Amino acid sequence: MSKTPLYFKIIIGIVIGILWSFLSVYFGFNDFTKDWVSPFGDMFIKLLKLIAIPLILFSIISGISSLSDLLILRSMGIKTFAIYAVTTFFAITVGLFLVNYITPGKLIDEQKRIDNRLKYEMWVEQSPNISYVDDKRLLDEYGNKNIEIKDNKDIDRKMELANETKEGGPLKFLVDIIPDNIFLSLGTNSLMLQVIFFAIFFGISLLYIKGKNTQSLINIISSLNEVFLNMVNIIMKFSPFFVFCLLAGVISRMSNDINELISIFTGLGFYFLTVVLGLLFMIFVVYPLAVKIIIPKMGYVSFFKKINTAQFLAFSTSSSAATLPVTIDCVENKLNVDNRIASFVLPIGATVNMDGTSLYQAIAVIFLAQIHMIDLSFADQLIVVLTATLASIGSAAVPSAGLIMLIIILQSVNLNPAWIAIIFPIDRILDMIRTVVNVTGDITVCTLINKMEKRKNIKK
Repeated sequence: MSKTPLYFKIIIGIVIGILWSFLSVYFGFNDFTKDWVSPFGDMFIKLLKLIAIPLILFSIISGISSLSDLLILRSMGIKTFAIYAVTTFFAITVGLFLVNYITPGKLIDEQKRIDNRLKYEMWVEQSPNISYVDDKRLLDEYGNKNIEIKDNKDIDRKMELANETKEGGPLKFLVDIIPDNIFLSLGTNSLMLQVIFFAIFFGISLLYIKGKNTQSLINIISSLNEVFLNMVNIIMKFSPFFVFCLLAGVISRMSNDINELISIFTGLGFYFLTVVLGLLFMIFVVYPLAVKIIIPKMGYVSFFKKINTAQFLAFSTSSSAATLPVTIDCVENKLNVDNRIASFVLPIGATVNMDGTSLYQAIAVIFLAQIHMIDLSFADQLIVVLTATLASIGSAAVPSAGLIMLIIILQSVNLNPAWIAIIFPIDRILDMIRTVVNVTGDITVCTLINKMEKRKNIKK
């Protein structure tokens, strides 16, 4: 069993975890799963996040301090952000194409859509600063039918966070990147961009005064980086068990009733399949094709064999930050990416590159409009594209970033932000898949930049 690849062990953990969760719901020992199994999964994520911040800090500083000059860093920085922006824009476009072609919102019960439309019109009538998106008026024909609009405290809190984010202005994320106190920033993964800023600043400062006086410090930082990478290896030995606990907890928390659990997926089935189709297209078509174009010798199967451990871990944890230590290991040791490039590109990608999240947001907005019998115009959908692209940049420091940004996008086209409650039940499952997209996108961009930098050096 010791020769069994780690990714295969993780797959076994995922499968057993999913089966366990459904059995626990069906046979009534769900509380046992939540109380005695799920906590080990939570411990796993916390362990990975524990390592992520110091690993990012020391990895970036070590990588930058080893550069010959700042021109290389500038070149990498421009390429990194440019390619990340392109992939995000493309992912959103894919999402919009699929949701407009499949129209999952129009495939549900017609009477349900009428009721939803009436709720939407009532909401517009009760909201002073909101105007109708289209010219349809069903209230004149059906009346209010005594439809009750329910409040959701959890959704209300997310709306408050979204409003706070919007009120900060378009450049607030740039202000937030700069930490008030780096020691406070090191204490939370939601402030990872601040840690990255400090690490880049620190590394550049070392580069300016590089010499005998700093070499000892550089050696210490490099050694600390190696220590944290080794901590990752130790944790990953137990990852199959932790993954089992994590998956068992995720699904068991969704419901205590098997029929309700099934209804959650069947009620949003068309939406779920549309999102999954888009995400799988990015994973298995777009990214490998991009790598193949730049690196012709890289085989399709070979690419996934080298990165599958990071992908399965991303699926299990639903966190790019938690997966980052393993992502760095895969990229450096299996794809042979230069440490200086990996240590710069991947941490940035883990915080700002949200291809999977952006694709899901685009589909979610149009789907929610469709089930409320609202046809968004081309101009409205263009606003969705632009807002989702910009939102992905500043979402890293926001708790529940995906849903918070979705609220902002809904508000940008005059739709009810409370509608996120409709898709909330299956968001955790979709989050697992879109995190795989995010991590695969990070790896792809890192691989491309590594190849570009090598070609540039050869020409020199």
